[in-house]
Amino acid sequence: MTGTRLNGVIAAAATPVTLDLEPDLPRFVALCRWLLSHGCDGLNICGTTGEATSLTVAQRMAVMTAAASSLPVSQLMVGTGAASMGDAIALTRHAATLGFAGALLLPPFYYKEVAEEGIARYFAGIVAATEAMPIDLYLYNFPALSGIEYSLHLVARLRTAFGERIVGLKDSSGNLDYASRVASVAPDFRVFPSNEAVLIRARAGEFAGCISASANVNPEFCARAYREGDGDALERAGRIRTLVSQRPLIASVKAVLALRLGDAAYATVLPPLTPLSDDESARLAREVTPLLA
Repeated sequence: MTGTRLNGVIAAAATPVTLDLEPDLPRFVALCRWLLSHGCDGLNICGTTGEATSLTVAQRMAVMTAAASSLPVSQLMVGTGAASMGDAIALTRHAATLGFAGALLLPPFYYKEVAEEGIARYFAGIVAATEAMPIDLYLYNFPALSGIEYSLHLVARLRTAFGERIVGLKDSSGNLDYASRVASVAPDFRVFPSNEAVLIRARAGEFAGCISASANVNPEFCARAYREGDGDALERAGRIRTLVSQRPLIASVKAVLALRLGDAAYATVLPPLTPLSDDESARLAREVTPLLA
C-alpha cells in the first residue's frame, strides 16, 4: 500500500475533452497543476465530476497515465469502479502500477438491490488481483447515482474481510450523520464528505477532508478554511458551491473553469451531459465573478 494517506481539500477534478470527445490530456494536466497550485491538497481524477463513466476503459487509462507522467501521484486518488469486475480490476491494477495514492471504487452499479455477498465477491476479486502490488482502496458511496449504498454494515464487513486494504470512504450521499458514523468503523478509517462545508470539522479531525466537485472552482477559499480555519473563506466557498449547484453541476463547474482559465474549451462535456446554454453561462459568470475577486 502507499506510504501517503490523502487528506484535506481534494478537488474531484473535471476532465477536459476535445471537440471530437476524446480526453484533452494537455488541458487536463494543466487543470490539475492549476488546482494543486491554488490550494488543493490532492485530486480525485476519473470520478463523477471527471465523467469517468462516460469514458472507455482505454480512455480512463490514458487519463491516468497522463496524470502519473506529469503530476505527483502521492497527491492523486483515481476512480477505478465499474459495473464489470473485470474492468474495475484492470483499472485498479493500472492505478497500482502507476503508483497512485488510492483507488476510489463505486459499487458495481447496474444491478440494483444486490446482496452484500455480491459486493463482497466484487471486492474479493479486486483485492486478490492487486495483492502483488497493493493500492489503498476507498469506497465511493453515491447512492443517488449508483443506486447502491455502502451501508454501515457493509462497510464494516468489507473492512473486516480485507483489513487495511479498505482505507476509507468518499460520501456523496449528503448525510453527515452517516458520514460521522461510518468514520467510526475503525480509528484510522478515512472519510471524505463531498461538501466543503465540512472543512472546519475536518480540520478538527472528525473527517479526513472533503472530495468536492466545486473545489474545482473555489480551491483557494477551501484551502484557507481548512488550513487556517477561516470562516469567511468557507462562507465564500459555500456561496460559489451554491451557484454551481443550482444548475447541472458538471456543466456548471466546467463553465466556471472556462471562465477562470480563460479557455472556452474547458466547457465541453461528454454525452449524455449537455453544456450550459450561452445565456446560462453568461448569467453564471455574472453571479460568480464577484465572489472570485
